[in-house]
Amino acid sequence: MITLKIALATHNTLIEGFGGASGIRDARSLEAALARPYATFDQQELYSTGIDKAASILESIIINHPFVDGNKRTAYGLMQLVLADYQLTVEVSEEEQYTFVIAASMGEIRYNEIKTWLEANTTKL
Repeated sequence: MITLKIALATHNTLIEGFGGASGIRDARSLEAALARPYATFDQQELYSTGIDKAASILESIIINHPFVDGNKRTAYGLMQLVLADYQLTVEVSEEEQYTFVIAASMGEIRYNEIKTWLEANTTKL
């Protein structure tokens, strides 16, 4: 599970490494984005697989834009952490990763397309 502490540490590490302004723009949006992958209805997980959870956290962080800066980087980093929890990793070039994240940030792909991309581009660790 991606906690607030993990999300903030990931965000801060990425900001320190690549630049930008650190900080939370909207705490409620961040909390909602972090909760979405673990949401349930009638005691059933809405996002039952690691790929489902990873797709939902990427989309939520990008759409909710909870950080002052670095939302796309943080979204991708948190997505990778979720995948790692399920012994999965993304196996594509940096250019393909960039194109994927930009497409998500522009609204060109949404949850279902993100999930499909992850299914096609992840492998077991």
